[in-house]
Amino acid sequence: MTKRNEQKEKRRQDILKAGLSIFIRKGYEATKINDIAKKAGMSVGLLYHYFESIELLHEELINIGLSGRSGQYFPQYDNPLDFFLKSSIHIFDMVKSDHFIAELFVLMNQAQRNQSLPSHIRSKLEQNDVIAKSISLIEEGQHQELIRRGNPMALALAFWLSVQSYVEMIALNPNTPYPESNWFVDLLKSSTDHEN
Repeated sequence: MTKRNEQKEKRRQDILKAGLSIFIRKGYEATKINDIAKKAGMSVGLLYHYFESIELLHEELINIGLSGRSGQYFPQYDNPLDFFLKSSIHIFDMVKSDHFIAELFVLMNQAQRNQSLPSHIRSKLEQNDVIAKSISLIEEGQHQELIRRGNPMALALAFWLSVQSYVEMIALNPNTPYPESNWFVDLLKSSTDHEN
């Protein structure tokens, strides 16, 4: 990569990081292009050279978040509990290695709830709904008596929202101590599986 291309890529990454930081603190609707340009240390005109609109910048961040979800949330597993354990380990390992990932989790959570986003973005988010995809795994785990009895959707929500809330706390306060991944899995464990 040439020096010029490296500089362009660095500016692009600076814009993405600045945009992410502002979006998660102000929200999509309240974020202004001037806020992002100021945080990135560049003029609005230069920022527009990289992203033609704030909407395209926001969409690019969502696409980055979605591209990580398949490997991030759906690792290879031996049984349903192993899936949830490996998922939480992987998530917190990623967050420890790059604070950008923690902030991306917050953005994805906000986007998931934002009904004012364009329909093509909402459709992408719905196709990658980790809670919906976890329900069948919970049912399988209940059948194997690895996962406690209860409404599978409620159990999926309990697990994922606990992980999400903790990652959000880390994103907004990087000094937050990291949890043990098995604490989240314990929410799901059947009482007959606690010895394993």
